[in-house]
Amino acid sequence: MGKLFTLAEAAKHNNSKDCWLIIHGKVYDVTKFLEDHPGGDEVLLSATGKDATENFEDIGHSSSAKAMLDEYYVGDIDTSTIPSTVKYTPPNQPLYNPDKTHEFIIKLLQFLVPLVILAGAFGIRFYTKSSA
Repeated sequence: MGKLFTLAEAAKHNNSKDCWLIIHGKVYDVTKFLEDHPGGDEVLLSATGKDATENFEDIGHSSSAKAMLDEYYVGDIDTSTIPSTVKYTPPNQPLYNPDKTHEFIIKLLQFLVPLVILAGAFGIRFYTKSSA
């Protein structure tokens, strides 16, 4: 087990000359890897100062990429210094239940208007054929 760091200590290492990441409770100095990272150094730099585990896992890194972490390991993170993520809970609101009457009328008109136009066209065609 390596040295134990707080989030504040690890967060100080947040630039291209000194870049640390926190992944799965471990601290990694990835400064030497910045130029070689396939996603670019911006991706790694944007993940500093926080628990980057979710970012790391969401990408779907290969097993060889995960194995590479060992060479950049500098210590562990004191998990009590990482704020817990707050899950968003929407406020309780009544369900939207509009009056369905106008919706029914619109659907009825969408059916009847073309039917009336078609009947009128048929009537005109029938009338003009029989009078000629």
